[in-house]
Amino acid sequence: MPAKKKKIGLALGSGSARGWAHIGVIEALLSSGYEIEYVAGTSMGALVGAVFAAGKLDRLKEIVLQLDWRQILGFVDITLPRSGLIDGKKVSSFIRKYVHIEDISSLPVKFSAVSTNINTGHEVVICEGDVIEAVRASISVPGIFTPVVKDNAVLVDGGLVNPVPVNVVRDMGAEFVIAVNLNHDIIEKKGYSNYQSSSRKGVVYDNKVRNMALKALNEKFEKIELPVLKQIKKWISKETVPNIFEILLSAINIMEAQITTSRLKINPPDLLIQPELGHIRFLEFNRAEEAIEAGYRETIKKLK
Repeated sequence: MPAKKKKIGLALGSGSARGWAHIGVIEALLSSGYEIEYVAGTSMGALVGAVFAAGKLDRLKEIVLQLDWRQILGFVDITLPRSGLIDGKKVSSFIRKYVHIEDISSLPVKFSAVSTNINTGHEVVICEGDVIEAVRASISVPGIFTPVVKDNAVLVDGGLVNPVPVNVVRDMGAEFVIAVNLNHDIIEKKGYSNYQSSSRKGVVYDNKVRNMALKALNEKFEKIELPVLKQIKKWISKETVPNIFEILLSAINIMEAQITTSRLKINPPDLLIQPELGHIRFLEFNRAEEAIEAGYRETIKKLK
């Protein structure tokens, strides 16, 4: 049976700022005549997937194309480091502004968000309840965002266990699964063997980094005055290594890339779309136009 005649499901993978590519992928599929009945997403895939399922993708695209690094920094609500450095309430408010449907069961397109129970290591598929809470749990990068507590479970980024949730969308009822992997080329494009750095106020900066939001995040981190953090700052000021955020995020990137490769072998999709996005850094959400175009271009290429 031709793919367009089957029940099509979309598995949208994790990928931080690279996640805007999902917008281009969905646009390419819709313009080519594909009707998407199911969508499951992990991390940024959950965010874009929820907005699409709510029928608000055009509005989201309009907004993200206007983002600059100052606006991105406005979403960063630094907390004292307990379970995460960023609280995430501002991100939740941003999503709620564009997804006006509160309950997942009321979405026009069937939707699921994937998160991880940090206590058990189990995959948690959220397919009912509050949309924003589901997305917030799925995007909670460990150590960066504070986790979400739901039904006595502590939930963090679903990318820890299932970065591209092919099995989830298939279990939802999809007969033809299209998967989007944003992590296939991130490792080789994020090496630090030739890392050039300079010290500023005890925190190491990459001279070549153009990501102003990441620099500003470091500056906010500097202002948190706890004894243990003072000692950490002294240590890292003596070493020409990537800063704390680069280390955390690079470790997560490597882990998710490896897990993605393994999971796709176990649960292969019917169509795999892998845009070239390894050059886009974690917080470069201001590069939406570039990411969307890459997603659209790669999807049309695959469909042909």
